[in-house]
Order: sequence, then C-alpha cells, then structure tokens
Amino acid sequence: MRLKLGTPSASFPKLNFRKWLLVNIKINKLPEVHVVDRYFRAVRKLEIQNDGKGLDYFIPKAEEVDLSRILPNHDTGYIAFSIGGKHNTKIFPEDKIISVCNSIDKPIILLGGVEDKDRADRIISQCGSNVINGCGKYTINQSASVVRQSAKVITNDTGLMHIAAAFRKPVISLWGNTVPAFGMYPYLPDEFSELSAIFEIKNLPCRPCSKLGYNRCPKHHFRCMNDQDVDLILRTLQK
Repeated sequence: MRLKLGTPSASFPKLNFRKWLLVNIKINKLPEVHVVDRYFRAVRKLEIQNDGKGLDYFIPKAEEVDLSRILPNHDTGYIAFSIGGKHNTKIFPEDKIISVCNSIDKPIILLGGVEDKDRADRIISQCGSNVINGCGKYTINQSASVVRQSAKVITNDTGLMHIAAAFRKPVISLWGNTVPAFGMYPYLPDEFSELSAIFEIKNLPCRPCSKLGYNRCPKHHFRCMNDQDVDLILRTLQK
C-alpha cells in the first residue's frame, strides 16, 4: 500500500524477531526503549520531538463520573483496582485480589469489563463493604474518570495502566506472562518515574510464554501470578 500510494512514509521497527527470541529461547536482545519512544522514530524526519511530558488522556465532560453518589467521602482517597485483562494469563488471581482488598482500609473500586462483573461480585462477597463493583458499569472514558479521581491504582498489564500513567497516578502494575522488556510498561516523565512500581516474578524459566497471553497457563502452574507477594504489594501501596 505504501508503494502504491507513492507518497513519503515512515514506520517503526516492531522487533518481532527479537520478541520471538525472548519468548521462545529466553534470549533478550530487545533495546531498553519504551515503545512510545520507538514510535517517535517514525516521525523523526518531520522534526517532531518528544516533549518529555508523558502521555495525555482527555475525558469528554459528559463522561466524567460523579462519585459522590457511590462514595460520599471520595475526597479522602480511594483505590482504583483494574482486575480485568484480554488474556487470563495477564490477570491477577481472584484469591490474591481478595487478600489485597481485605488488607486495605480505604474504599476500593473494582474496574473491568462486563466479562469481569461476576468475578468482581465473588470478590466483594469475600470482602468488606468498602469494595465497590464498577466492572461493566462504565465506558472506557468513565473508567478513566474513576482512575483520574483515585488516590492510587493497582492494575494488570492493561489499558488502564497506561491511563493511570497519563494522569500521574501512583500505579502498581502486576505482570503475569508478559514482561516490561517488551517496552509497554507505564510511560512516565523522568521526574515522575517513582510513581510506578512494577511487580513481576523474574528469572522464571517459562516467562514470558507469549508476547500477548493465553486463556490458561501453558505449564498449568501460573507461577508468574501465583508467586506474587501480596505483603510486598501492600507495603508498596502504603508508601
């Protein structure tokens, strides 16, 4: 298509072979460069430069969420917990979510799609009244509004992780079969880098097992998530 158009064009290298090496042979030849900065290389000839201010996310006024109806004291701070994900091997286990929620003394809003609603209901049944089910209730912009108004965010490797980074939120990201080395971790300006805490089980021989994810763990142990340290997550959250 680019050749047929006959107009100037540019692209960025997806590094698929290097990703294949990491997934299949566990040899990491990927550059330590975020995918956002790789995108900028595609427009280098247009003299477009990164302003170093991180991501932007704009919420239409009509989709701002008024939390006073469900959290009258939301100004005192609450946790947004994104529990969903496109692939099951990127999702924090239900029992660990319950352990985290039961150890937090602030209100928690669970975020996810319609497919996460039943799981969120089961989580809430094992937790106190401070946990609210927002799964399937909000559009992506409304979920972004909930994230923007939150004090802190806990999230899987999902879109809401990047939205949290855009709003400069302290964000704990939980990584399963995927790895930050792919270049898609929270993108923050240097002066805000301390807001991101990445939790991953390093040196696990089977990880990463995919650059995307699976419906279930190919090894049937799901150690990349089951071995996550809940106590360390909570201590980090308190900081």
